[in-house]
Amino acid sequence: ISDQLQSRFSSGLSLPQICENFMKAAYDPRISGVYLHIEPLGCGWGKVEEIRRHILDFRKSGKFIVGYAPACGEKEYYIGCACQELYAPPSAYFALYGLTVQASFLGGVFEKVGIEPQVQRIGKYKSAGDQLMRKSISDENREMLTALLDNIYGNWLEKVALTKGKKKEDIEQFVNDGVYQVERLKEESWITDIKYDDEVMSMLKERLGIPKDKNLPEVDYRKYSKVRRWTLGLTGYKDQIAVIRASGSISRTRGPFSSPSSGIIAEKLIEKIRSVRESKRYKAVVLRIDSPGGDALASDL
Repeated sequence: ISDQLQSRFSSGLSLPQICENFMKAAYDPRISGVYLHIEPLGCGWGKVEEIRRHILDFRKSGKFIVGYAPACGEKEYYIGCACQELYAPPSAYFALYGLTVQASFLGGVFEKVGIEPQVQRIGKYKSAGDQLMRKSISDENREMLTALLDNIYGNWLEKVALTKGKKKEDIEQFVNDGVYQVERLKEESWITDIKYDDEVMSMLKERLGIPKDKNLPEVDYRKYSKVRRWTLGLTGYKDQIAVIRASGSISRTRGPFSSPSSGIIAEKLIEKIRSVRESKRYKAVVLRIDSPGGDALASDL
């Protein structure tokens, strides 16, 4: 899930569009509710947290939100349990076994072939060169990754316990038991019921009073992304806050083969920040950074 707005030709999902669609749907009188298909996610916890928050905000509108998860790990469940109801097929693949982090080290391989990597770094916690230099994980890297993992997992347990109205200890025990049977998940109310996709659609038809021989009137994510916010009266304020999205690795100038969307180009970002500063329209700016890092000089500028 990209942190940038996607063009109409790109196939990926976009975080700002997902969040905006939830916001529009909450105010749109034509929308009765949301049916959310949750497929395996390849994004970080920050994005998952933001989507979850928008689901909870959407629920305040009084409209329904029903989730469907055929394959579900911790991230998918974190979003799914925020929905009022969550369904899964009998053959669903659930893997709620807790979180792991892993790293590979090539130091021994290089030693065997007579290569000696040379890495410059500052500080014992800088682990970027460890993969090339070491044969095993350093104590500092272990400490860092463990702290990160404990923080994410602790938050997950807390939020899931709160949503399900259970004790944190009970949630942890369930995860430690390594439950994967869908029937057990239903019995212990981790999911609402076991249903196939078409059965959920039939249930929604019934709920909305639509005859069985008629199709469920639906609008998908792409089509709904084209609905403009002003058509729902969600714009038009005089004072505005600019949101600048910086995604990808950081470099000083654009290379000869780089595409317009390839990473954070210092000269372009500086130009953008400067134009916002000089504009009378914006009263503040939110800078969103989704980046693995990059050029130190470019970052300083």
